[in-house]
Amino acid sequence: MSSPQSHTETGAVARLLAGYRRLPGVSDELLDAAGKVRPAWRAFIDHVARMAPEEISHRVEQGDQYLRDAGVFFRQYGADQTERAWPLSHMPVIVHESEWSEITSGLIQRADLLESIVADLYGSQRLVMEGHLPASLVATSPEWLRPLVGVRPRSGQYLHFIAFEIARGPDGQWWVLGDRVQAPSGAGFALENRVATTRVFPDHYARANIHRLAGFFRAFRDTMNDLRGDTESRVGILTPGRLNDTYFEHAYIARYLGFALLEGEDLTVQDGQVMVRTIAGLEPVSVLWRRIDSAFADPLELNEQSKLGVPGLVEAVRRGQMAVVNALGSGILETRALLAFMPRIAQALLGESLKLPNIATWWCGQESERAHVLANAERMMIGEALSTRMLFDSEDNTNLGSTLAGREESVAALLAQRGAMLVGQEAVTRSTTPAMVNGVLTPRPMSLRVFLARTSRGWRVMPGGYARIGRSQEATAIAMQRGGSVADVWVLSDKPVRNETLLPSPAAPYRRARHGELPSRAADNLFWMGRYVERAEGMIRMLRAWHVRLAEAGREDTQLLAHASAYPGFFGADPVKEAPRSLLQSISAATASASQVRDRFSVDGWTALNDLAASARVELANVAPGHDAARALGQQLHQITGFSGLVNDNMYRFAGWRFLSIGRSLERASNMTQALMWFADDAAPEGALDMVVEVGDSVLTHRRLFAVATSRSTVIDLLACDANNPRSILYQLQEMKEQVSYLPGAVERGEMSELSRTILKLHAEIAVAAPENFAAERLAEIQLELWRLSEVLTKTYLR
Repeated sequence: MSSPQSHTETGAVARLLAGYRRLPGVSDELLDAAGKVRPAWRAFIDHVARMAPEEISHRVEQGDQYLRDAGVFFRQYGADQTERAWPLSHMPVIVHESEWSEITSGLIQRADLLESIVADLYGSQRLVMEGHLPASLVATSPEWLRPLVGVRPRSGQYLHFIAFEIARGPDGQWWVLGDRVQAPSGAGFALENRVATTRVFPDHYARANIHRLAGFFRAFRDTMNDLRGDTESRVGILTPGRLNDTYFEHAYIARYLGFALLEGEDLTVQDGQVMVRTIAGLEPVSVLWRRIDSAFADPLELNEQSKLGVPGLVEAVRRGQMAVVNALGSGILETRALLAFMPRIAQALLGESLKLPNIATWWCGQESERAHVLANAERMMIGEALSTRMLFDSEDNTNLGSTLAGREESVAALLAQRGAMLVGQEAVTRSTTPAMVNGVLTPRPMSLRVFLARTSRGWRVMPGGYARIGRSQEATAIAMQRGGSVADVWVLSDKPVRNETLLPSPAAPYRRARHGELPSRAADNLFWMGRYVERAEGMIRMLRAWHVRLAEAGREDTQLLAHASAYPGFFGADPVKEAPRSLLQSISAATASASQVRDRFSVDGWTALNDLAASARVELANVAPGHDAARALGQQLHQITGFSGLVNDNMYRFAGWRFLSIGRSLERASNMTQALMWFADDAAPEGALDMVVEVGDSVLTHRRLFAVATSRSTVIDLLACDANNPRSILYQLQEMKEQVSYLPGAVERGEMSELSRTILKLHAEIAVAAPENFAAERLAEIQLELWRLSEVLTKTYLR
């Protein structure tokens, strides 16, 4: 007899699965053919069944909150290129390690086959000469890059990091839907899926024997570093930039693995050597993990319209000075028509059949295959032969043959006219997996993306991966761009698993991490982020002071408010209607600069900056002038100073922090100089000096130091000349002088750089000056010298 506890658990499981049913003719990951929970899922389902619905909802929210806090997003392509919240399906996909080992064996065989194919296509071309591949398919493919023919990769291998999209068919057999070798995405998202899912089910994950992912990434990182050879060169990730739909992953992986995140404009080629522009000059890069398509990698020899690549990169590869992962031109392996020939090629190159077959595909350039597709069009997907997109991917132009009926051109006419450019593929019926939909477990179609990395010991398969879950039973809704979601993949063992980390073996000698010099583009973005944040803070303080006085006066037509409304720091904007928009633009510009350096910016800092931007948009929208506006601006001031404090306290004191600090100090000095020019002018109305002291956050300090009403001399002394006042011009110059002294080239062979001399000269002039020396003309000169200082810094480090 079963124990009372087991009866309770069985009842709980029954309630959890009350609405869950296998679909007719479809395999299911959770339930076997008899409708019973599969062994790999039992412990997990029992665990979930013991939770109340409210607890499940709370845990789901915890996972979503983590993703929001971490800033995980994907970019929805469209008119506005919107960043969308990461669509996590909170229920993991669970695969037992015995089944996973079979998947692993089949994918490693396929990886070796792909390596052999691409080596042949850019080498001896035996496959074409012996008739295993039609020459026209290769020659007409935009992914076959003629400048790379005969160019052997420096490492000796073309492929180092690849992915396969696989799905289980109705008979339980796993099938390969597509080979992803161009620039496979998702590995970084797999890590974030894992972290978020463990936030939902932390107690079960901690005691379950789920294989960890870190060992896979450690092995790949070590391999990438080994590709450098004996040089001290860099490993970089070449990204198309922040507007790419998977840019978050590029930044996340760069930070996780310790690689430099680079864009094409960061790099140049000199004498066949790829170099990165840094604040210390050019430094060599010998390994690039590219996240852009091959054709865009070099506008000199490939796509001349590309603005993403590096002119001369192909020549660097040709000379053996650069290892590109994966090799340029390897994208031809993703060609859809190639799937039709894979079984035959496997026999020709490996002498064996595919352990894991791919989806049945027929190239319609052959008469018998074209006839077969025509005869079975009702259950065929018909699409472009040279397409590198998989079935049901977003923007894919593949159609079921049955849907072509009734059009002007029949299937037969289409195949007769364009057969050589078309393939027919068997329509896929994916297996289903449980997804939590409105609190109810519901079967949804799914596919797995599995990642392989080449190591010194051969291919290593990530023990888990990235599951794509359909939003409905419709298979075409599986892509994220079409509303699909993603899930973590757990590979379950019967035995305890190793707790893998990225750390080296404890037996290895400790080596302090070496920090490469900061790329100039990153320094530029950090510098301007500091400036934009400080500009926004200065505008908040000025606007708040304006609205406080409006609330006190009850009208706008006072001399002081009229004078303040014309303040140049408002850029000609009306303080009530237009200045808040200028403020939002400054915050938006700061966010844009930060987004360019996501790999160098903490999650907390990024979250705080986005919260500030979101709050400002809400708080300042349609707020009433006067008291309400002053209160709202006060709230924004608390947030922006909190952000500045967070960054200042937590950011590592490397060169990036120094450029951020220099930008902030330069902007603050410039803002204060401009404010003194306007509000300490002899013609300024009564109350202007008090207003600028308030804007300079120095009201209490002025009272304590002078114990008298404000005068032009006391205000200039405190806000321009006082080295102890963190709001003064002199204090900012001292800060800049100190930070610049740590930068490369600040002193060369005992001689100060132009930037160091410029700051020192201005600092000394202000330090020895008396308040009466700061006439309006002298303040204007100081403003010009600050602008020149910015130009010298840009010329020295940011170009």
